[in-house]
Amino acid sequence: MSEEKKRFIQEFVPGKQLTLSHLIANPDPDMFQKLGIQEAGALGILTCTPSETVIIAGDLATKAANVHIGFLDRFTGSLVIVGSVSEVEMAMQEINRFLSEMLGYTPSAITKS
Repeated sequence: MSEEKKRFIQEFVPGKQLTLSHLIANPDPDMFQKLGIQEAGALGILTCTPSETVIIAGDLATKAANVHIGFLDRFTGSLVIVGSVSEVEMAMQEINRFLSEMLGYTPSAITKS
């Protein structure tokens, strides 16, 4: 008796959303060295879909708070911002607010460690 084989096709259909918003307070200094970015009190990590949204998010972050862009990749939608804990949190809140209220994105709860 022959068994019928099933074929699965997976597609990536991007929506308008922040898929990750995480703040790392007081990271180990070694982390900054491994990432190749300047040392600060906090790291903010965000991922955006569609990935080009990260350009808008980076602009919003630097205008909303005294933070610097540690890493930005328009192909993966990854953004790392650096600054004090309160400034990084303020920037992440503004990114979530603007993308949600002005552009209709699904926001992401800001998690912390």
